[in-house]
Amino acid sequence: MDKAQKILLVDDDKFLLDMYALKFSKNGYEVNTAQGTEEALRVIRNGFDPDILLVDIVMPGMDGIEFISVLRKEGLVKKAVIVMLTNQGLPDDIARAKALNVDGYIIKATTVPSEVFAEVEKIYAGRKK
Repeated sequence: MDKAQKILLVDDDKFLLDMYALKFSKNGYEVNTAQGTEEALRVIRNGFDPDILLVDIVMPGMDGIEFISVLRKEGLVKKAVIVMLTNQGLPDDIARAKALNVDGYIIKATTVPSEVFAEVEKIYAGRKK
């Protein structure tokens, strides 16, 4: 990597945020975390422009899908690779995410952090081609 890739992790679970932040920062990423979508919007509107956005769906207030649709409407993070990281594996949740052109969809319950990291790297590399 020429410069550190910037990633924004958005989840309401602080333990998971810290765990994934550690995983990505140890692998050379510049990591920013947001505990919820309101905080994530604030971070992005204040100028943080991530290369990768890792977003949970189920969060208090605005859920991850609504959050992505706000980003799309406002034309924010246009170049970011967006990956949903969630326990929501229902076909309609996946369909809602795909309708917003997310780049990937990972089910938390079935993946350990190293697998999440590898999958995000794969999705990002595929998108950069």
